[in-house]
Amino acid sequence: MGIVAGLDSSSASTRIVVCDADTGAVIRQGYAPHPAEKGPEIDPQAWLMSLGEAAGKGLLEGVQAIGVAAQQHGLVPLDAEGNLVRPALVGNDRRAQSAAADLLDALGGRSAWAQAVGTVPQAAHTVTKLRWLARTEPENAARIAEVMQPHDWLAWQLLGRPARRTTDRGGASATGFWSAATESYRPDLIELALGHQVRLPEVLGPSGTAGFTPEGLLISAGTGETMAAAFGLGVGEGDAVVSLGASGSVFGIHHEALADPTGTITSFADATGRHLPVVHTTNAVRVLRGTAEMLGTDLEGLSELALESSPGAYGMVMLPYLEGERTPHLPHTAGSLHGIRRESMRPEHLARAAVEGMLCGIADALDVLRGRGMAVRRVFLLGAAADLGAVQAAAPGLFGVQVVVPQPAEYAALGAARQAAWAWGVAHGTLTPAPGTEPSPGGGSPWIDPPPWPAAASQVFEPGDGLAVGQAVRQQFAAVRDETHPGAFQREG
Repeated sequence: MGIVAGLDSSSASTRIVVCDADTGAVIRQGYAPHPAEKGPEIDPQAWLMSLGEAAGKGLLEGVQAIGVAAQQHGLVPLDAEGNLVRPALVGNDRRAQSAAADLLDALGGRSAWAQAVGTVPQAAHTVTKLRWLARTEPENAARIAEVMQPHDWLAWQLLGRPARRTTDRGGASATGFWSAATESYRPDLIELALGHQVRLPEVLGPSGTAGFTPEGLLISAGTGETMAAAFGLGVGEGDAVVSLGASGSVFGIHHEALADPTGTITSFADATGRHLPVVHTTNAVRVLRGTAEMLGTDLEGLSELALESSPGAYGMVMLPYLEGERTPHLPHTAGSLHGIRRESMRPEHLARAAVEGMLCGIADALDVLRGRGMAVRRVFLLGAAADLGAVQAAAPGLFGVQVVVPQPAEYAALGAARQAAWAWGVAHGTLTPAPGTEPSPGGGSPWIDPPPWPAAASQVFEPGDGLAVGQAVRQQFAAVRDETHPGAFQREG
């Protein structure tokens, strides 16, 4: 079929992969950092400058279609002529925390928001950023006539700023004013936040086409980074993905939006027509880094120490809530260490307790998804800590399923490229429905499968004989958690 490209415009850089459209084989790659701008505000032109640098030296020569993935939760505010009203707002803008609380109260609490759009406002959400602008920059807010997210805006720029504006289900579901359950916008929530209505992009289907450049280059629907990475990994129903950063996130692929009245689950849509429920934890690798610093070592050294201990850390349990916690909802608590005995006061046991405490916190998040009916048959583990020997040894038993550690790759860019191949194949008739194919999710034309690119190359770790021991460690953790914070963790079911 030819070659396609996927670009990932993250918070720090642009990465581009050029792939064979049929096999997914990477032909060439490009990279460029964004111009150095720190903080929650950025001129979107910086994204274009970075894109141009990453695509230099003929990187896109011969490419027939491009997919765009970009950081989620961004707000690109435009006036009636399509010009920027002010710099874009991106990331978890702590200035908007009070605006999130305002919105929470204005609609009637967490349950009301969860039922309306499948998410509870946080400082990062687009709808919250609109509320913050309305309160702090009313003149700018009054000029906003149109709202885009970063991947919407980049695709629009690549197409030459046409009259048609588009987005996808995944990106729309991260705004806080589009419902993955009903597949529709909630304009009333925009008015609640901003005080007036705005123009919103058309929401395309997973294999949709945003348009063609004058040179005939197809631009696919695009999506958010998380959705693109899931598509690039090749995960499907029964898979959960755990991302270990300073904080942690757990998401899975599900056939329907998960209704969660507590708001613990954020109900995103994915890039394939299905759903991507997410549960966040406040603490993940920060637990390991903090413990490593206490012990005068680094992450690798901590892992080596932990492997010198045994499962259960000689009776020590670390509740890893160092900066409060979201799952369970304990925003103002602190971490704690339990079961200390004279014989357990050794570096290797503290290291093991930190690893097990972090992973048990993630396992709690997995249990939230299980409790709402999502099957978890294997867990993909991402992030720098995924390569630590102690994490790989403990995770299968604590999670209770097979653990897959993919080799490092540009999965968000690969997902964007696969989306481009999908859209190109559908638009040109090289990908067609199989006989008897059901209608696409949400109705409409028959479903056309995406190109069958190979799954990510990975290491696989089985629970094996460690399952019983791992589950005993989980029970020990849960007993300490529930005694210390009674009623804080309620499994839904």
